[in-house]
Parts: sequence; C-alpha cells; structure tokens
Amino acid sequence: MRKLTTKRLFVAYVGCTLICFLWMVIIWGFWCTDDQSENEWHERYEHVREQLVEARRLRSDSDDRLEAMQSEVHSRYPADMHEILSIVNEHLPTIYVVTPTYARSTQKAELTRLSQTLLHVRCLHWIVVEDAPEKTKLVTQLLSRYNRPATHLSALTPPPMKLNSTDPNWYKPRGVWQRNKALTWIRGRASQSGEKSVVYFADDDNTYDLALFDEMRLTVGVSVWPVGLVGKLRYETPVVHGGHVVGWLTFWHPERPMATDMAGFAVNTKLFLQHPLVEFSEKSSRGFMESDLLVGLKLKLSDLEARAHNCTKILVWHTRTEVPSVKNEMKLVRMGLNHTDLTMEV
Repeated sequence: MRKLTTKRLFVAYVGCTLICFLWMVIIWGFWCTDDQSENEWHERYEHVREQLVEARRLRSDSDDRLEAMQSEVHSRYPADMHEILSIVNEHLPTIYVVTPTYARSTQKAELTRLSQTLLHVRCLHWIVVEDAPEKTKLVTQLLSRYNRPATHLSALTPPPMKLNSTDPNWYKPRGVWQRNKALTWIRGRASQSGEKSVVYFADDDNTYDLALFDEMRLTVGVSVWPVGLVGKLRYETPVVHGGHVVGWLTFWHPERPMATDMAGFAVNTKLFLQHPLVEFSEKSSRGFMESDLLVGLKLKLSDLEARAHNCTKILVWHTRTEVPSVKNEMKLVRMGLNHTDLTMEV
C-alpha cells in the first residue's frame, strides 16, 4: 500500500510540473500576438506569476511529504528500503558516484562529509573503493550508517606505484586501480539491469553543490562543467560558444584533447558498455588521465554537453584538507598528562 501511495505522489508531482509548463507555453503564445494592450499583458503576467508561485508551493509540499514518507518507510522497513526507493525513483536515471579512498588521518572526516552530502541526492548509488588489500572496518562501519544504496570494494595500488610521504601528489597516478575496479563492477551491473545511469568520479576531499547532481543526471553522452580552486587557478572550465564546447580554459597543457579535471565530467554508462576495454591507465602522462579516458570513448569536443548554465557556474571545488598535527599528544605523554583513548576511532 505504501509503495502505491509513494508512486502516486510522484505521478502527481510530475503531472503538476508538466501542467505548469504547458500553461506557460500557452500564455507566452498569447503574449507574442501584436494586438495585446499593455494592461492585458500586465494582467496575464500577474496571472502567470500567481500560477508559478502556486506550482512552486505544491512542488515544495510534495518534496517535504516525500522526504517524510521515505524517512517513515525506512524506519519501518529498513531491509526493503532499496527495493522501495527503486520504485519511487524509477523515472530517474541512477547516478553512480565512484569514490576512491585510502587510509589517512582525515579519511573518516572527509568520507563523513561526502556521505552526508550524498544523502540529499535521490536515486544515487555510491561506490567506495579502498586502496587496500581488503575492506577495512572503518569504511565498513561508515557505510553501514549511510542508509542508501552503496557498494564497498577494495583494490590495492601496486607498491611500486604508491606515493611516498615526501612525493608531491602529482608524481604518480592515483586512484587508477580503484576507479577501474568500480568500472568493472558498474559494467557488470548495467549489462544485466539495463537501467539508465550516469557515472561520476567524486574524490572524497572535494566539496560538491547538490545542484551538480541535477546537472549531470540527464547526461546523454558526456557532460562537462567548471571546477573551482584547481590547477593553481580560481577555476578551470570548458570554453563554450553558442552552447557548444570549443576549447578549455586551463594553465596546465591546454592542448590536451579533453583538458578536464576528474571532478569536471560525467559519463553515460552506455558509453562504458559500448567500449568495454576503456579504463584509466597508469601510463597516462601527468594530467592526461581524464583526457585519455574520454578520447578512448571516441569523443570529440562537439559531443560534449555543457552543463552548469553553459559552464558559467561553479558547483564543485577542490578543497584539500590540511594534514593535521598531533605533536602535542607526545608532549602530554612526556608530562604524564595524556589521557587520550588510543582505541577511539578518529
């Protein structure tokens, strides 16, 4: 009964939106006639404005009711939540968010921040891939509290390819084996389910505007947008003219065919199915990993879909967390005043 009620709520929600859109089209047609007086224009404007205000109110009410209903259903039927959500969101393409991660002092903090962002995005499947020989307790427990569709994987970077503590972060490719492990999983899932879906590679130390996920969800091939605070610039972005991507604004190797950052694009899963051997390569030159992947998908600039208001809005930022210092712990130890619980997970 609850499944049916939720589905009807979505049908009403979509119907209301379509009716308001058609009403706007009809009214605009009236406005475009030559024989309308200024007063008639004003009256129709006010009428349309009132209709839009009412439509926004209904949409907001629907969103609030849906959130309340999903919370109630989750509390009563936690084991069935994945199936219920698949029915509620059956009209939306799934977003597969791929996050490679590795053990460090800020890992839990950054995964917590990202997870609580993703909780607000409907019809999203989070794939977390650890750079480890096996899945760790820390990430397993964090995902157990996530309460949304998620997959936990692990893929160890070969020791010769790992960064040393003194290496700059660009010295060796990072996240290659983890992202490829996720792509293998996604291809297997998508080839069986046939669902519409989009793949996005989201590092755990970035900051994401929720609007970004709305922008990428309806990606037909590959969609692109600006990324803030990257490449020692305020932002990097595709250059758009007439609604089409014609180049790139970046300092580092602007001649790259697809000079985008990892956070700056999303791929329709069908492209990964059409090109089953395409994946990230540890042999890519510095800064070319993303470009090599997209070129392998047989893409041209003209194929790219400019999102985020024709690439005029920043909806994702590179915000690396400062490595914390805990040197005062040892000072307290020497003073005999350290009462820190060393078993507490930070």
